[in-house]
Amino acid sequence: MSTILEQPTPETVPTPVPEPNEPAVPASKLRTLMLGLVFGIVFGFLLQKGGVAKYHVLIGQLLLVDFTVVKVMLSAVIVGMIGIHAMHRLGMVEMHIKPTRYAANIIGGLIFGAGFALSAYCPGTGAAALGQGNYDSLVMIGGMIIGAYLFAESSGWLAMKVNPIGDRGELTLFQWIPAHRSTVVLLTAALLAAVLATIETLNV
Repeated sequence: MSTILEQPTPETVPTPVPEPNEPAVPASKLRTLMLGLVFGIVFGFLLQKGGVAKYHVLIGQLLLVDFTVVKVMLSAVIVGMIGIHAMHRLGMVEMHIKPTRYAANIIGGLIFGAGFALSAYCPGTGAAALGQGNYDSLVMIGGMIIGAYLFAESSGWLAMKVNPIGDRGELTLFQWIPAHRSTVVLLTAALLAAVLATIETLNV
């Protein structure tokens, strides 16, 4: 005689319950989230103190009359380049290099530049501007949310039609300069520091 087994309903399927001593969030993920929070706070603090969350400073950079933004960006690139390379050498972080895709990079750059020119804010500076009470940044943040939604909706089409155009894979300076990675990092940092010093000397 056959036995008919009753199929479990969603109400009868047991929900996995974590063990009493098992943390709700893995320690490694919690550490990553906390590091992201700390570095985000530091980044926003430095953006605000550097003055690049102010509308007139950003407009001044676009009009090439105030180079505060370039100075802050160059300083951040130099510190970030050396710091990330050092942490990578010590095994503290992993490198996730984005592929170079000419069509996607150019189109994305043009859209980003147009938004920057129209609002005088980028996502990072816009968030910092809102934090310091610049409510005009709300318009940019609203546009950013809409743009992110449209990008998410069209990401599948973009991946098939746009990303393959000019897809060169991962490209780095290390592939083109026959020298040790640390040497390349230090030479590049020195070059950027020279550019930064020149801008500062010209007092622009």
